[in-house]
Amino acid sequence: MEKLTKFVHLHQHTVYSLLDGACKIKPLVKRAKELGLPAVAITDHGTLFGLKDFYDVCRKEGIKPILGCETYITRTPIRLEDTSIPSKRDRGDHLVLLAKNHKGYKNLVKLISTASTDNFYYHPRIDKELLEKYKEGLIVSSACLGGELCQLIMDGNLKEAEESAKWYKSVFGDDYYLEIMLHRANDPEIDAKIYSEQLKCNKELLAMSKRLDIKAIVTNDVHFLNKEDAEAHDALVCMNTGRLITDPTRLRYTQQEWFKTPEEMQSLFPDNYQELINTLEIADKVEEYELNSDPIMPVFPIPEEFGTEEEYSSRITKEMLLDEFGEKSFNRLSKNGSEDGLKKLLRIKFEADYLEHLTMLGAKRRYPDGISNEHIERINFELNTIKTMGFPGYFLIVQDFIHEAQNMGVLVGPGRGSAAGSLVAYCLGITKIDPVKYDLLFERFLNPDRISMPDIDVDFDDVGRQKILNWVSNKYGQDHVGHIATFGSMAPKSCIRDIGRIYNLPIPEVSRLTKLVPDEAKITFEKAVAASPELANEKNSPDPIVRKIMELSPYLDGVYRQPGIHACGIIISRDPLIETIPVMRPSNPTDDLLSTQYDGHFVEPIGLLKMDFLGLKTLTVLNETVRLIKLRKGIDIDTDKLPLDDTATYELFSRGETTGLFQFESDGMKENLKALKPDCLADLVAMNALYRPGPMAYIPQFIERKHGRAPIEYDHPLMEKYLKETYGITVYQEQVMLLSRLLGGFTRGQSDTLRKAMGKKNIDLMNELKGKFVEGCLANPEFRAAPQAKDETKARELIDKIWKDWQDFASYAFNKSHAVCYAYLAYITGYLKANYSSEYMCAQTSSEIGNFDKMPGFVAESMAMGFKMLPPDVNNSIEKFVPEDVNGKIAIRYGLGGIKGVGMQAATAIVEERQKNGLYKSFNDFISRTICSGALNSRALEALIRTGGVDGLGIHRAAALADLPNAISRANANKRDIESGQGCLFGSWEDAPTTETNIPDIPEMRPLDIMLAERELLGVFLSGHPLSINAKLLSSYKTIDDLNAALERLPEGATSSINVCIFVLSVDKKPSKNKNSVSIYITGEDKTGQRMEFPYFVSEQDILHAEDIQANTAYVFNLKLNNWQGKRSKRVNTFLRVEQIPSKLANKLFVRIEETDKDAKNKLEKVGQILLSHPGYTEVNLVIHLKNNERVYFTLPEKYNTYIHDELLKLLYDIVGESNINFDLKTLTSNIK
Repeated sequence: MEKLTKFVHLHQHTVYSLLDGACKIKPLVKRAKELGLPAVAITDHGTLFGLKDFYDVCRKEGIKPILGCETYITRTPIRLEDTSIPSKRDRGDHLVLLAKNHKGYKNLVKLISTASTDNFYYHPRIDKELLEKYKEGLIVSSACLGGELCQLIMDGNLKEAEESAKWYKSVFGDDYYLEIMLHRANDPEIDAKIYSEQLKCNKELLAMSKRLDIKAIVTNDVHFLNKEDAEAHDALVCMNTGRLITDPTRLRYTQQEWFKTPEEMQSLFPDNYQELINTLEIADKVEEYELNSDPIMPVFPIPEEFGTEEEYSSRITKEMLLDEFGEKSFNRLSKNGSEDGLKKLLRIKFEADYLEHLTMLGAKRRYPDGISNEHIERINFELNTIKTMGFPGYFLIVQDFIHEAQNMGVLVGPGRGSAAGSLVAYCLGITKIDPVKYDLLFERFLNPDRISMPDIDVDFDDVGRQKILNWVSNKYGQDHVGHIATFGSMAPKSCIRDIGRIYNLPIPEVSRLTKLVPDEAKITFEKAVAASPELANEKNSPDPIVRKIMELSPYLDGVYRQPGIHACGIIISRDPLIETIPVMRPSNPTDDLLSTQYDGHFVEPIGLLKMDFLGLKTLTVLNETVRLIKLRKGIDIDTDKLPLDDTATYELFSRGETTGLFQFESDGMKENLKALKPDCLADLVAMNALYRPGPMAYIPQFIERKHGRAPIEYDHPLMEKYLKETYGITVYQEQVMLLSRLLGGFTRGQSDTLRKAMGKKNIDLMNELKGKFVEGCLANPEFRAAPQAKDETKARELIDKIWKDWQDFASYAFNKSHAVCYAYLAYITGYLKANYSSEYMCAQTSSEIGNFDKMPGFVAESMAMGFKMLPPDVNNSIEKFVPEDVNGKIAIRYGLGGIKGVGMQAATAIVEERQKNGLYKSFNDFISRTICSGALNSRALEALIRTGGVDGLGIHRAAALADLPNAISRANANKRDIESGQGCLFGSWEDAPTTETNIPDIPEMRPLDIMLAERELLGVFLSGHPLSINAKLLSSYKTIDDLNAALERLPEGATSSINVCIFVLSVDKKPSKNKNSVSIYITGEDKTGQRMEFPYFVSEQDILHAEDIQANTAYVFNLKLNNWQGKRSKRVNTFLRVEQIPSKLANKLFVRIEETDKDAKNKLEKVGQILLSHPGYTEVNLVIHLKNNERVYFTLPEKYNTYIHDELLKLLYDIVGESNINFDLKTLTSNIK
């Protein structure tokens, strides 16, 4: 037997066979290279998700990539299916398709795209009609036991199997192969299902091969890389099918499907040497072809009045194009002057001229007082760069849909990222920031020395985003526009959860393990184990399932589990997408756009135009604010023309009142703004850039320099030009780029290359650039003119210092273009909040309806700003929050859609019914009309009642809740009468009685219960605050403002304490780094509505006491304050429930009696008896309130000393009233529990 030295795996599943294949691309290709294999195939189930990824890795490693798919093919034409009878639809048999050449790849893309869109049923499917249509360039093999031939053989239909093989042979000729494989599991049950059937099929297939002259190949249906990965793959299959590992009926592979060596394959098929080497024949048939492409730009329709391509073609010569573009760009764009290349170049010239025309028109609008020479020079430089790179069409497309968005009333953001550095984009209206004014650089966006696709990200208001997306789809064709795929992968925590689930590990134990994984973005399981000793120790756990999780997780970490679509990425193609890239239907059935099957990394290299259409909620807030201002005040606000020097706006930022302001909301940012006291946009830009890990350390220095408390210094006088606005501190990448030109004579392209080299820490390139910088500085007369640079030795030392500072800066460098855009947008939100507060807060709060984690915070912010929050009301509220005038003051009416359990759909129905048929006249009227419309269910009605929504209908909340079931029954009976043709029970709604009947005679809910219901369903206490119930008792305790002030006053190294009264909203217990203690985080609010989190660290011995802290309960917390090395902190020392205060902290009890009270003597006798029956140690004082408002105090004899507790107080309240009982309280300390 001749020894097999080479072999090619032609049936190969990767991680892109989602939750079925476990071969990761890079290790797979690396293994193929180690084995000396000349080629390897990818044939994932039904999709082409991984083709470009696989192609790139193979090419990099010098392995020939064979691109294919194991598709599903029906035996009957799909067009003949009766879709009304799902059980009769054909799910398809397996078939392996391989692309022999570029034409085959294109046809493979069309087949699988059609399978994944029009023909999808359980699987992406094709049929033989479609396959025959796109047969050119394809190699086909008969697949595994799931293939048509094997299925027919196993069913005993040998003649039909042979007819099928003949059909494939007639269509594909020598490019059709029969496929044999062998997987012996040494498990009788599995072998009976698979191995024995494979033996049977192999025998018939080999016989058929000889009879029909169809070559056979050996494959292994690879699903995992190494033999030892079999168990991890088995777990993956259980995850895919939702079965436990112990389920005897679950799907099981043979565990033989690993990436075998040529020797292992020959040992399986010792008598089939020819069939083994036939795989090499297929590999030889497969041609090398290129998937990457120059940009395939959509054709932008240019108005005929400007010109036509035909007219250009008649007067523009090849020589003229060569002269205009220059030899290098001419050869690159025209493919060295080829016929098709010249047509393409002429089109670019045509688009570039129209782009110049639009740009100059826009420049005149932007600069009505005249365009300076500096601007003209900059525009010409940018236009020439855009033209010679070949991208004028890109800019035309972007400006077109942005203008259309503005015409539709869709708000567009000021710009985002490096594109804001383009003056052409500014003139076209793509961006709203003047890049010359803010020293933003075009080459940061498009480097003239390096060809790269432009990438303009556009922010739209998130309500209008879909409108403009629909417009783009209609303009360029729905099959030319699509989403970009993403792939969700298994991360360390999901590995633990999923493996734990299939091994039936108790949920608390799974949760414990996941908490051991560090909360770091993109952390791998191996890195998590290295970073967490506790997690590493679990490898030696006594629990075998835990050990199994630790064993399998590294294999499954990073495996793809489901496809998705990019949140904002969109592609626009010149041709139908199916001509260039495989596509599929997104999972959302209402989405009309297709999605790519490749993820975003691989879209641009194959030539497709990628854009980010981002939906930004802040822009929706601005749009709604402007609408409300116009509605209420008749003022038209153009957010693009607001003054940038508004004092009220900067005062708002300086007070740190930035809740709801874009990018400036965090507590840390607020504190820095208070210290900075910004008074210009440049300050906001710098803070936006500095407030992030790394540069954050420079914020104190920045603040000190701004306020003159630290000197502003420059290494060289020339540097002041670009560092003055940031007080001598390098904050932006653009500053380094500009200084490299000013000092070292760098070109625009070289300065961007420097920026990129520093960011990527490319040492070799940085050393090369440093040499140029040193030479440039030394040759620069202005640089050498400075006193510190006249001597060459000192000059070199200075250059070294500047360069080193830039290298350090690279670790935190930020894009100024991005910072300016976002600071500008933040300023606009601040302007509206400062000058149109009620409208802005209504818009901001309404934007969060449906997000109960955030919306209540904005309600609380509105109340803290002094706006009275009016309760929801079915006759006065609309769906959203709106300002409302109340006695000359502006209040805010709670939106019905913001009530938890009601939502926007029900809220809209309530409002529409009211607008159509008039105000609701009574509780019965409201229930009847809304139930009749089918808009509300009992849960929504209950929420409305509990939050005061029907208070204005003549019924209190407790009575309405009690009557609700009967009211619904009456309404349903009325609805049935209408449906049966009897009409409304009362003839018409207008004739319905306006008074309630049979209202339950029950007392109203307790005030505390009302408040708690409001907080549960509205997110805030609306009708009052629970702490107001005991206002007198709690009057001496501090608020959160007092706490913050005490912390601010605390000297360095000092400690202090303070007693704060808090209503606890939530309690979160977390594990502590100290195993002997527990961390408890208490979130609560004070009587003013301010919220704060309070940490409480307790030992295991005190945990029972700590667990006394309950949500929805009022407490006094004794807090320890600390100021250590400038870091101020607070933590809970001890606590008391409010109702415990009298018994625990009262030094004296005061009983007040009015002199004018005729029953005073009787009351005093009763008080005395009660005191004597409750003896204790608290002194009792009698206070006589005289007619002249003076008070006389008497200390009662010691025998009346008492013990204060709830029962005593209740008895005293019943006699003299709660307002006449008071206390002198001790300070709460840690000694009181």
